[in-house]
Amino acid sequence: MTQQQTYNVICIKWGTAYNAEYVNRLYRMIKRNTTKQFNFYCFTDDVEGLSSEIITQPMTSLNVKPEENKYAYRKEAGLCDNNLGGLNGQRVLYFDLDVVIVDNIDCFFEFPSGNEFVIINDWNTRGDHVGQASCYSWVVGELGFVKKYFEEHPREVVEKYFTASQEFLSDQVVEHYGKLNFWPESWCRSFRFHCLPKGVLRHFFTAKIPVGAKVLVFHGSPNPHEAIQGVWSTVVKIPAWKRLYKVVKPTRWIEDFWK
Repeated sequence: MTQQQTYNVICIKWGTAYNAEYVNRLYRMIKRNTTKQFNFYCFTDDVEGLSSEIITQPMTSLNVKPEENKYAYRKEAGLCDNNLGGLNGQRVLYFDLDVVIVDNIDCFFEFPSGNEFVIINDWNTRGDHVGQASCYSWVVGELGFVKKYFEEHPREVVEKYFTASQEFLSDQVVEHYGKLNFWPESWCRSFRFHCLPKGVLRHFFTAKIPVGAKVLVFHGSPNPHEAIQGVWSTVVKIPAWKRLYKVVKPTRWIEDFWK
C-alpha cells in the first residue's frame, strides 16, 4: 500500500490583532475540509491557547533594525526564509487567520505543479501583476531572494511599499520568475467584494456565498466575528457618510463554517 503524502499548512500570528482561537478555528476548518493528511504550523510569538495538535514555531525573524521590522514584512518577507521551520524543499500552503473555509480544499494541495508559486489574483488591481496574500503556496527555499532583498534594502522597501507588503512580494516574484501563477478565480472570494450586496443594498440583504467558492477572505473590515454580529468594525469608527455602504447585516451562516 502506498503511504499517503503528508502536506504542510502554515499560518502566522503576532501581536494582539488575532487571538489563539483564530488559529485553532483555522486548523479545525482545514481538518474538516480536506481528505489529505497534513501538518499544521503556526509561526508565532505567543503559543498560549493554541491547540496541542498545532505545531508551533518561533516567530519569523528579519535581520534588520527593530524599527525597520514592521508592518506585515515579517509575513511576506519573513516566511520566505530558506529553511522555514525546517521545511526546506517542501511545499507549504499558507492561509491568513481571517479566512473562512466553506468547501473542500483538496484542490489547493493538488493544483500547483513543480516548484511554482501560486497566489490569489488581487481583486483591487487591474492585470496580473499583484497577488492577494491571504492564501498562497510555494516550495520553501524557492523564495529566499525575497527575504534577502528586504534585509538588504529595508528602508527602500518600506518607503516604496509602506504597508503594501503583498505588492512587494508580488514584484519580487515577477522580477525573479517573470510572472505570477494564480488559483482558479472562483476558489478564493472576497467577503466584501463578492459576498456582500452592492452599496446601499447591504442595508436590506444578507451576504451570500458565491458559487464555486471554497475560501472566503476577510481582508480589512469586517472580520468574521464582526460580520456575524452585523458590525462593520469594532475597532474603527466609521464616518457618517461611509455608513451608507460600510454596513453588513448579521451574517449568521458564517458560524456554520467558522468553528
